[in-house]
Amino acid sequence: LVFQAVFNLLIPDHRADAFSPPRLGQQGPWDALLERLLGGLGRWDAEHFLFIAERGYLFEHNCAFLPLFPLSLRALAGLAPWPPQLQPRSRLLLSAALLNCLLSVLAAAALYELGCAVLRRRSQAFLAALLFSLSPASVFMAAAYSESMFAFLAFSAMWQLEKGQSWLSGLLFSLASGARANGLINAGFFLYSRGKRFALQLQVGSASERKLPAVSKQVLSLASSAALMCAGIFLPFALFQYYAYVRFCSPGTGLEQTIPKPLLQLAWDKGYRVPGMDGTKPPWCSQHVPLVYSYIQDTYWNVGFLRYFELRQIPNFLLALPVTLLGLWAAWTYVSTNPRHCLTLGLERSKSEEEGKPRDGFCGPAAFVYVVHATALLAFGFSCMHVQVLTRFLGSSSPILYWFPAHLLQEHEPLLWNAGTDNPTSGKPLPAKSPCGRGTRDNLVVRLLLNWQLITPLSKSILGFFLGYWLLGLILHCNFFPWT
Repeated sequence: LVFQAVFNLLIPDHRADAFSPPRLGQQGPWDALLERLLGGLGRWDAEHFLFIAERGYLFEHNCAFLPLFPLSLRALAGLAPWPPQLQPRSRLLLSAALLNCLLSVLAAAALYELGCAVLRRRSQAFLAALLFSLSPASVFMAAAYSESMFAFLAFSAMWQLEKGQSWLSGLLFSLASGARANGLINAGFFLYSRGKRFALQLQVGSASERKLPAVSKQVLSLASSAALMCAGIFLPFALFQYYAYVRFCSPGTGLEQTIPKPLLQLAWDKGYRVPGMDGTKPPWCSQHVPLVYSYIQDTYWNVGFLRYFELRQIPNFLLALPVTLLGLWAAWTYVSTNPRHCLTLGLERSKSEEEGKPRDGFCGPAAFVYVVHATALLAFGFSCMHVQVLTRFLGSSSPILYWFPAHLLQEHEPLLWNAGTDNPTSGKPLPAKSPCGRGTRDNLVVRLLLNWQLITPLSKSILGFFLGYWLLGLILHCNFFPWT
């Protein structure tokens, strides 16, 4: 927060052609102070969320941003006892900073619990949670974005699913799909969990349980529960698409008459569509499946397969290169360590599992579905999205971005081998000159930073990526730089 306030004050803003609605109402001294202190958190997509929370979905392209986060901002801004001098936008900005502060902490805690359940190494799970707190995406965890809310809901849902709490997990996954559209892909976790349970039952069940009537009954039960749960996960997104259809495709809404003139002028100047504009329906209303979300991504932001592969986008691809390489490295490490497990999609019981001693850590069998999830998001984001958002896209959706660096640090950094590491693969002693007393014993990242000269080049690269991109993202976001 201090850094963004300083950068916002010292570095002039780039004049980006981004959504920036005029501020209506008289701005008082408290509003000016808050803008100086927290203004960097209200840039880019944050303008959409704050605008939606204040005025609803007035413009068609606002519908690319799902409603759970702006609804939460509106509720907090309306219920909390803010000073009466603050304008609505200032209250919403302050609400966003406080809400995301809480949600990012809860997301880190959920990631820790999920890591304990999947990795079965508490120290590795704790180190991953620390890295999440230094994530390059953390500027978006603090800004008025839905990343913190999505990360908390998604990680919590994954944790509950690992505990066997299917219905609670489904509810959290459903809420996550009301915060970000990529929450829909989380239905794959539930489908895989059900499929894996069924496959293991066939392998360990008795002969009577493998007969056709019994198997058919299990398949029917599996299909019905999976369909019901997936329908619940897709429901918030589908309801919002229906809301957008009613709002923008129904004739004679009369909403245009109630829009303030400065906002209506902005719509005319920028070509933004408002409900009932010119009495014509948007093109997407006539599609067989009228999805406003995909139409906006295609029309307003030119999102599509390989559309971003242009020479002028090379700087943006360079910004996405580190997280892309990290994701590919994680996938390759897991596949090369567990080739048979990956070929059988993790549905075959391994010898270690039959003996009751499955492998733990990042390369354990339980991490398979998370590696597949991260790789699928990486492939989609790199080929179909604006790649500069890839770091925050993965950072708020996949635990692999934190589990794999934590795995590398614990496997290859001697300074961490005496930090309560669970079953390290190497039992090498600490260097004789290592000042173990320096640093915080409980915070492994602080230990590495305070012993920077002694840590390995790999550790420096990992910490450099997290801290360097954290700082770069902060500068680029808070000051409207052209490449963000």
